[in-house]
Amino acid sequence: MQTTTTDDGTSIEYERRGDGRPLILLHGGMAPRQYWEPVVPHFEEYAAVIPQRPGFGTCLDDPAETSAADIVDREAEYVRALVDAVEGQPILLGHSFGALTAFEAATDAPIEAVVGYEPAVLPEDYRGQADLADRMQALLDEGDRREAIKRYVEQVLHPDGIDDLDAWLAEWPVWPECVDLAEEVVRMNRAVERYRLPDRLDVEASALVLTGTDGPAFLRESARAVHEALPHSRFVEFDGVSHSGPAEAPATVAAAVESFLATRR
Repeated sequence: MQTTTTDDGTSIEYERRGDGRPLILLHGGMAPRQYWEPVVPHFEEYAAVIPQRPGFGTCLDDPAETSAADIVDREAEYVRALVDAVEGQPILLGHSFGALTAFEAATDAPIEAVVGYEPAVLPEDYRGQADLADRMQALLDEGDRREAIKRYVEQVLHPDGIDDLDAWLAEWPVWPECVDLAEEVVRMNRAVERYRLPDRLDVEASALVLTGTDGPAFLRESARAVHEALPHSRFVEFDGVSHSGPAEAPATVAAAVESFLATRR
């Protein structure tokens, strides 16, 4: 593992694999950096830079009262530190909250391109009634961490329902780590519920926004909105792929990314 440091002194650990153009992989809030294990083999010609994101708001006195902008800015700052730590201009590839962070960091970081799979942005009409953070926090207050994370899985990963959720979770490789991250997932969701997408994201680098037909409808809607807010963006929707797209269909997602990078402006 290697380390770099943000301007405020936060230490960021990351792993670097391979040689070539640096590709920074930014995981979402429900998984550790191991989320990218199925993806990395499909980018053999790149130097994969895989950080473990610092916990949301853990450096703040009262994360529940901190604005979404402060939390997102703090997250984007660690991405900028990674960009400065690698040689050359890297490509950012983020999933969910990692995708939101990637696009925010790309507004002023020297990067070659940015790719986001279903950025964690809520449509305005949906955001106004979103209460997942409150429901998860209530379960945490009762000491039920597993049930708190289950609420997230049910709403975001399997919005259409699943026959045997406990059996599915037992086979999910990152399930134990997700339970350990419960407080951070609540902070992430609270930031997402408060975040407002600007009319324009000032990203000069070429951008690719990805989504899948089997994930939550509101995230597909938001992916389209992020695409429209970017000045130089392409949009790709995968049939039959869910919100876990990069890990669920790594070859398909990697092929779309490779095509984009080969033909971008």
